[in-house]
Amino acid sequence: MQSWADVFGRFSKLRVLIIGDVMIDAYIWGVVERISPEAPVPVIHVTRRDWRLGGAANVALNVLSLGATPVLCALAAPDENGKRLMQLLKEKNLSQEGIVMSSIRPTTVKERVIAAHQHVVRIDDESDQVATAAESKDLLARVTQLIGQCDVVIFEDYDKGVITPELIASTVQLANARNIPVVVDPKKRNFLHYKGVTLFKPNVKEMREGLKIDLDPRDLGSIRSAVQQLKHRMDVEGVMLTMSEHGVYIDHDGVEQLLPAHKREIADVSGAGDTVVSIAALCVALKLPAKEVAYLSNLGGGLVCQHVGVVPIDRKELLDEAMAAS
Repeated sequence: MQSWADVFGRFSKLRVLIIGDVMIDAYIWGVVERISPEAPVPVIHVTRRDWRLGGAANVALNVLSLGATPVLCALAAPDENGKRLMQLLKEKNLSQEGIVMSSIRPTTVKERVIAAHQHVVRIDDESDQVATAAESKDLLARVTQLIGQCDVVIFEDYDKGVITPELIASTVQLANARNIPVVVDPKKRNFLHYKGVTLFKPNVKEMREGLKIDLDPRDLGSIRSAVQQLKHRMDVEGVMLTMSEHGVYIDHDGVEQLLPAHKREIADVSGAGDTVVSIAALCVALKLPAKEVAYLSNLGGGLVCQHVGVVPIDRKELLDEAMAAS
């Protein structure tokens, strides 16, 4: 194979169209020194607040961190959080040309309260209402305008209603007509609508819910059976099943392989799926062998779990570890 340094160098030539649910990951950091006299709950003394790009926008950050050019296509709202989202995009030098404004949905915010490196509670302010016909039409117009400039498409689905079956089918048709690969990080609602894509990346929970099957990630036979069922039902070219501490299983380009998870000190699994799909998409765009796609994606997903909160992959850290293990 070519060296990982060469692969990472080629990442910089790629443009990635990312379609999905954007959000803000908000954090309240503090310390607990006492229990409230009003109820048996901890009192958090706030030390700082933080707002980060999340969901499909975090995928864009991962793609950017890896050296490629992300092109984000999503719905946002002209509310206060939407203004903050657009400002965060601007600060990170992320293009806003694919963002469609919605007047009927709030900007999704997931606010986490963290004390002593532990999540105390998470507060979600969101709507999962399905995009209107007008919103979907505007999104597809942006996709149609932008897709020809891109080397790979990522669907980053968080079940917030932005991605619809019609948008999926039209985008996949556009991509296939241009020989552009499509990589999917699915959720339950649209799980069975991603037919004909290049690489489908569910986790165990999504696989169980999407196919309504039992799946034991400790049993290779159970894994193979589930993946074969998925490929047969959805006519996808490849599947990469992520299984947390049980590793990653890939069935793509005639290769079927289980890769064990790397032993790490896990601080937070938030955002790991965003990192995995970002790495996988760039590798697929470069037509890397299936084993290398799974290996590098698995490596990156583990690395971001060592950090508290949602953070994009560190390119140098990933490259150094990949080269050290080669």
